[in-house]
Amino acid sequence: QVQLRETGGGLVQPGGSLVLSCVASGDSLSNYAMGWFRQAPGKDRELVAAISPSAGKKYYPDSMTGRFTISRENTVNTVYLEMKLLRPEDTAVYYCAAVRVLVGVVTTESRYDYWGQGTQVTVSS
Repeated sequence: QVQLRETGGGLVQPGGSLVLSCVASGDSLSNYAMGWFRQAPGKDRELVAAISPSAGKKYYPDSMTGRFTISRENTVNTVYLEMKLLRPEDTAVYYCAAVRVLVGVVTTESRYDYWGQGTQVTVSS
């Protein structure tokens, strides 16, 4: 089974940028749709971005469009989340998730079977 590990979290100032990485082991990510989720204190987990196995399709909720970008490099079994113009409201634990599918983007949280441990992103001066 695939294991996921996020890196790149930390403290960033408002207006700054950050790139998160999700490295998979145990299986090839070319067979998985991937997603990034986040959970802030006292709030439900929410979808940030999703990408299809071949990277041909991407999805962003309206509130994320324009500031966050998801990408993948299957040759190194890695998915990325590029974040810019960060705001204090973006502070949350960010999770990488995977689900085995042949094609398509997956936007339903309950469909994801594999999750990373999460990485803390704090936006503060």
